[in-house]
Parts: sequence; C-alpha cells; structure tokens
Amino acid sequence: MDSNPVTKFHKDKSLILRMYFTIFMLGVLYGIFSLFLLASGVPITFIVLIVGVMMLFQYYTSDKLVLKSTGAKIINENSDPALFNIVRNLANNYSMPMPKVAVIESNVPNAFATGRNPDNSVVAITTGIRERLTELELRAVIGHELAHVANQDMKVLAIANFLTTITSFLMTMFFWNMMFGGMGRNRNNGSSGIMIVYLVTIIVYFIGQLLVLSLTRHREYGADHTGAEITGDPESLASALEKISGSLARIPDQDLRKLQTANAFLIIPSALKGEGSMNLFSTHPPVEERVKRLRNLKHRF
Repeated sequence: MDSNPVTKFHKDKSLILRMYFTIFMLGVLYGIFSLFLLASGVPITFIVLIVGVMMLFQYYTSDKLVLKSTGAKIINENSDPALFNIVRNLANNYSMPMPKVAVIESNVPNAFATGRNPDNSVVAITTGIRERLTELELRAVIGHELAHVANQDMKVLAIANFLTTITSFLMTMFFWNMMFGGMGRNRNNGSSGIMIVYLVTIIVYFIGQLLVLSLTRHREYGADHTGAEITGDPESLASALEKISGSLARIPDQDLRKLQTANAFLIIPSALKGEGSMNLFSTHPPVEERVKRLRNLKHRF
C-alpha cells in the first residue's frame, strides 16, 4: 500500500476557493473594524501587542499543552514498532520529518495531530481507536492527521484566531470600562460612545467566530481529501469515520470529557455525541458529508 514519496496532491479547487474566500472575508471584516476603532479613538496598538504575545506563547506551546491536557504520552519505537512503521511510511509519503508518536490510554476511539510545522509535530492516537480499527483504517486516520501538519493548518488557524482573540479581549475591556465609568473625556458622551463600540465589537466577534469555524470545517475537508490522496484509500478513511462516530455514541460521558480540551484537534470531536454537527457553530463538518465526499473520491484510485 505504501507508495513513493509524494510532494504534490490533487487539490479540491472549489474547497480551496472557499477557504481563501473565508480568509479574505476575515481580513475585510477586521480591516473595517480596525478603521472603526481608530475613528472611535480606541488605542488598539497596545491591545494588539498584548494579544500577540499571548498568541505567540500559545502557538509555540500548544502541542505540549494539548498533550498534557489529554494525558498523551510520547512513546519510542520499541514500544510499538507497527505503529511507528505506519507513521514513518506516511511521513515519507508527505516528504516530512518523522513526527513524534503519542498514545492516550482511553477507551474513546480518536486521534489528533498537533505541532506548528512538520519539524515540530506529534501524532497521537488512543488505545480505543487501536482496538476498533483495522490496520488500513488506522493508516487512513493517521494519513488524515498528518495532512493537517502538511497543510500547516495550525499556522492558518493561529492567524485566524489571533483576530478573534483581539476582539474577545476588547469586549472584556469595554465591558469593564462601562462598569467603571467609560473611556472618556466627557463621562456621559464617553459612556454612550463606549456602548456603541462595545455593541459593534460583539457583532464583529460573532461574525468573526462564524468565519473561523467555517474555516476549521474547510480544513477538515481538506485533511480528508489530502489524506485520501496520500494513502490512495478514501474508503478506509470513510469506514474509520463511521466506526469512530458510531462508537462515540456508546462511550460514557466521563470518558469523553477527558479529551474535550482537544476537541478542535480530534478527527471527530467528542462533543458531537448527542448533538447535530450540521450547524454554524461546529468545528467539524457532518460525518455523513465527510463520508460521502470520501466515497466520491474512490473513482480516482
């Protein structure tokens, strides 16, 4: 099943177009918002600096934080040579360095990858997914996760989340300003002015969040597509998604909560249990739609 190293993939042009359009709309939204803040006399430079430092810290430590929060343990090759062989072959297909491999002792069938670039990446799987999937299905799942790294999704989403984090910071600042006297030179005018700025900030935050969530769903489709291309086996990924989704419904809530801090990274978030994923506030697309798209790719291989 393993092929020679591949550095280029067939792109889903409509998906790429939608992703770029979403990024463009984020840029337009926050460009207009910045002009509005400047016109309102809000000193945003200091705020951007604070949020920038916070986001840089998160960007460079996110892999360690998510591993710690999920209880994932980095293992060596002697611990699981078969798993390392799968990861190594797929990493070679992506022409990327061998990522670190981590295992989570959990009955929840799931997997994720993290890392700001291919040189600093980790792929983690649960013991539950190992027990439920065939080798081909596990290979397809790992192919999907490494696609996130190869596509540098962490970097794209870090930039997008930087903008919404600024807005969240501003909302908190404006709220406390209103509580304790407003921003202004003239207390009454300042209070009414801060209220308008606060309401606009809430609206911008809401729209920005919807755009970022849309972008994360597009990135999941992109990782499905790239993973299927690199493994040449979209059917195994479709089958794996169905198995994982079906198993989550039978997992106790206390077990699911152990992985909730990594929901945005998981191949299928634990939060989907008992919830519909067909909504604007989901980080992942509906499993049924992902499976349908994957099975439509079969004719290419």
